[in-house]
Amino acid sequence: VFRQAFPPVEALTVERIRLPQAGVMEVRVVNGGPEAVTIAQVMVDDANWVHSLDGSRMLERLDARTLTIPYPWVEGEPHTVALVTSTGLTFTGEIPVATLSPPVDARYLSTFALLGIYAGVIPVFIGLLWLPFVRAVERRWIDFFLSLTIGLLVFLGVDALAEAFETAALVPGAYQGTALVLLGVVGTPIAIAALGHWRARRRESRSPLYVAGLIALGIGLHNLGEGLAIGTSYATGEIALGTFLVIGFLLHNTTEGLGIVAPLADERPSLRTLMLLGAVAGLPTVLGAWLGAFTYSPVWTTLFFAVGAGAIVQVVYEIWRLFARRSSEPLTAPLNAAGLLAGMAIMYATGVLVPA
Repeated sequence: VFRQAFPPVEALTVERIRLPQAGVMEVRVVNGGPEAVTIAQVMVDDANWVHSLDGSRMLERLDARTLTIPYPWVEGEPHTVALVTSTGLTFTGEIPVATLSPPVDARYLSTFALLGIYAGVIPVFIGLLWLPFVRAVERRWIDFFLSLTIGLLVFLGVDALAEAFETAALVPGAYQGTALVLLGVVGTPIAIAALGHWRARRRESRSPLYVAGLIALGIGLHNLGEGLAIGTSYATGEIALGTFLVIGFLLHNTTEGLGIVAPLADERPSLRTLMLLGAVAGLPTVLGAWLGAFTYSPVWTTLFFAVGAGAIVQVVYEIWRLFARRSSEPLTAPLNAAGLLAGMAIMYATGVLVPA
């Protein structure tokens, strides 16, 4: 009865548009709606255009297709692709700046790896150089730097959560972008807490090194999202944006190394340990740059950002526990509160250099 009274509900999502070679477009679409959708026509820049699909024109729920369109796209120009269904509904995707999509080869793998190293790995290792200074200061200043670390991470967590909700809006409806965010933000702290409980059962205490490792992990998951942004911007032709992102993230991430070494003020970690912590925090930027450039997906991007935000929630809790156990002053003491606010202010100030 109701099917006769209402038109079908259709929801096609243009997930990605690639330009693999001159005169060719590849459009990947996903049916995120509750009913089957039939692609009847394809329009490029308001003109009907011939095309081919890698399967049937009818997409069942959660089906995906790649459309190949022989269109003479113009380097540096914007283009719009519109998919018209059999019921007359139109779903569009945009190319902000047309440029050749990078192929997966040694040249581009190394290029995006270098971008990730510049933006994520090098600044984190520079930040680790704070360790001798942190070890030389008085106890109250160690508490200050721990508070500053909490401020840094709170800012990163909120930033990752905002990015997760932003990309969730691009997720096909059937994958429930908001639910993905909830899964990552809630599930990740539970998983990390379970790991901590397992360690406690083995009588392995939450040592400062363990906390530093969690900080590096949380920062690494956040930097994975930054790498995604860099790779995607370059792959879609927004070179100026990508350049600003690399420079901005380089400055932004230099402060993250300080957050890693702050819990180690009373420890003597080996060079190997510091290298490992830096790699955990920085190398995900390289992975993110590769994923963003070659296989960008709103679903995975949303989940990565949400997992990063969730990890930071648990890391902040672990630092707070370490702080409460080792500090004689509460977090609200004037110097510690100043450190907390300074951490957020530093991340905000360096974040101003990163365009939205």
